[in-house]
Amino acid sequence: MRNKNFLIKFGIGAIAIFISVKTLAEDPQKLNKPAMETFNIHEFPALPYAYDALEPYIDARTMEIHYDRHHRAYFNNFISAIKGTPLENSTIEEIFAGVSKEGDAVRNNGGGFYNHIIFWNNMGKGTSSGPSAELMAAITKTFGSFDKFKELFGNAGMTRFGSGWAWLYLTPEKNLAIGSTPNQDNPLMDVSPIKGLPLLTLDVWEHAYYLKYQNKRADYVNAFWNVVNWDEVNRRYKLAIQ
Repeated sequence: MRNKNFLIKFGIGAIAIFISVKTLAEDPQKLNKPAMETFNIHEFPALPYAYDALEPYIDARTMEIHYDRHHRAYFNNFISAIKGTPLENSTIEEIFAGVSKEGDAVRNNGGGFYNHIIFWNNMGKGTSSGPSAELMAAITKTFGSFDKFKELFGNAGMTRFGSGWAWLYLTPEKNLAIGSTPNQDNPLMDVSPIKGLPLLTLDVWEHAYYLKYQNKRADYVNAFWNVVNWDEVNRRYKLAIQ
């Protein structure tokens, strides 16, 4: 009887191991997928600083409206869009990986919810010492210099027609790249022309800067460099290259 029980348990365990190995073989990304995000998609996260923390580069009134009205609306609409569907139990990465199969409510509001979290966390004031040695080496190797990187990233934001986002991201081949996406798309989405893990982003929707900078998007983009939280960008890069 003991032998029989052992064989049954061994057999079940062997099947489980086989299924696990088979799944990983079909999707090698699961072998070493970094846990980039730590937020709960069912909770609206707090802003990581006060509304006036980024003054004078981003004014308090803009921050208040941007976070408490725009971002909160994206979150609420996203939760409504996935309620009662299998997406309720999915990760944000899983949702974006198949977003082409979902409606615009999931794509636009899910992107608006996620993109703003990255944006808020990408910023801070007086708390960051710049890119890590590893990230700076990668930036220099890829773009030639840090100044050239800033120029290319800024151009991605300034030349994005209409509303959208500028991104520094790590490609599936583990290379740094710069690009932009329209509306609330991002590099995690299967519909995006640029694909990879987001490291740094800049919101170039007019509501992100119009109260202070009016139509001077270039001034807003240039001011952004004064509030980049490189500690957070460094954290994301370290996880992404694993």
